[in-house]
Amino acid sequence: MSMRAQVEFVSADFPPYPGEDQQLNPGRYGIRLAEFLAQELPAHGFPVESLTVEMWGVRVGLQHADYPLWVGCGNYEAHANGFLCFIEPAKPTVRKWFRKLPNAPTVERLATAIESILLGSGKVSQLRWWSENELRRP
Repeated sequence: MSMRAQVEFVSADFPPYPGEDQQLNPGRYGIRLAEFLAQELPAHGFPVESLTVEMWGVRVGLQHADYPLWVGCGNYEAHANGFLCFIEPAKPTVRKWFRKLPNAPTVERLATAIESILLGSGKVSQLRWWSENELRRP
């Protein structure tokens, strides 16, 4: 089953806060985008439990009883005003103790919610999900 777990898009509506790259690595930002998604995701059935600034961008932690589920947000230099969001874990099943839990349906519901939020906002263009081949590492 193919999973949509990483999306890129362009938007001028999520510029960095002044000094944001002091919290992240130089040139990295994504707090405004993460705040926007954190505000909208609960209406799509994904309650948010945390926003965490990381060195690569911002992690939006979601309430999920079975295993940690989150969305990463950050700028993407391939485009002017480019952004990238990715869902973790991005694999069809997740191991918990001695069990394998299905993850693909959850990732797909979350991907659909993210796409609906972004496209419905009127704030983004050039939205494109990455294929599994593009995500594979050599």
